[in-house]
Amino acid sequence: MNETMRAVVLSGPGPVENLVVTERPVPATRPGWVRIAVKAFGLNRSELHTRLGLAEGVTFPRVPGIEAVGVLDGLDPADADGGLALGQRVATMMGGMGRTYDGGYAQYCLVPVGQVIPFTSELPWEVIGAVPETLQTAYGSLTTGLDLAAGQSLLVRGGTSSVGLAAAALAKDLGATVLSTTRNPDRADALKEHGVDHVLIDDGSVAGAVRELLPEGVDAAIELVGTPTLPDTLAATRVHGTVCFTGMLSNQWTVPDFYPIGYLPKGVRLTAYGGESADLPASVLQRFLDGIADGHISLGPVNTYSLDGIRQAHADMEQGRAVGKLVVLTGA
Repeated sequence: MNETMRAVVLSGPGPVENLVVTERPVPATRPGWVRIAVKAFGLNRSELHTRLGLAEGVTFPRVPGIEAVGVLDGLDPADADGGLALGQRVATMMGGMGRTYDGGYAQYCLVPVGQVIPFTSELPWEVIGAVPETLQTAYGSLTTGLDLAAGQSLLVRGGTSSVGLAAAALAKDLGATVLSTTRNPDRADALKEHGVDHVLIDDGSVAGAVRELLPEGVDAAIELVGTPTLPDTLAATRVHGTVCFTGMLSNQWTVPDFYPIGYLPKGVRLTAYGGESADLPASVLQRFLDGIADGHISLGPVNTYSLDGIRQAHADMEQGRAVGKLVVLTGA
């Protein structure tokens, strides 16, 4: 067992230079917590918010990272009856990771036993690393947020994001018609190859284009860009349709002087989604991984970095330079 590990430490809010790869002691297990040998972790906008000083309740220095995948490496005997075993492949996410305690940007992390999701898969770690938080967010948005059903239409506002691609894949698997947006016409083919039925080039207003295809509007929409496009997304949705506010790619998430009667089109429902590890059933994760393995489900592009490339990865995320998920392999 190694006594030290490599970890990314964020010294405080600021530029990518504040992310430093350093040597740290491997965390020791304790009752109620398990240790994971992290093989890969995905990057999320939440971690960008932390680095920029926009997240609440974060203390520094901190190892960021709200998710990780790897192998169960340490288990307190008191927790051995929970069905977990050393060597089990697991995913973990949220629950204060990377904010109130050290997160997944490391070769080992310590997390509460209750937020570990076991799975079985021989997919490459960079593929597995792209899935957990993205899938949890997309699945929760489509189920809890929208209650999407087969035969309905779905607008994905922010279609080339990792959550947007996962939402499209899940919706198509369910039997929905999917409309996805992108600001970059060069990315239209990537969305079509992903199975999207209708690609809309987003200039800030897509409601008109949506209603040319579906005069009454879409049945459901997932808003991933943020509050700047939310009014237009609401305008693209039919009476008694639902919009789920999930993402903030624009880094804007509040509506100043919100007046519901003036803001919401009559009869259009607005909800929101934000989930935890417990909101992603192990069976859903397993089915998604199996679907990727047999080619039934398309994951979308995965952009892979080494631990030493964390600054470049964060810069690419901040500038929106990549389509799909950004994943770091730890080398553990």
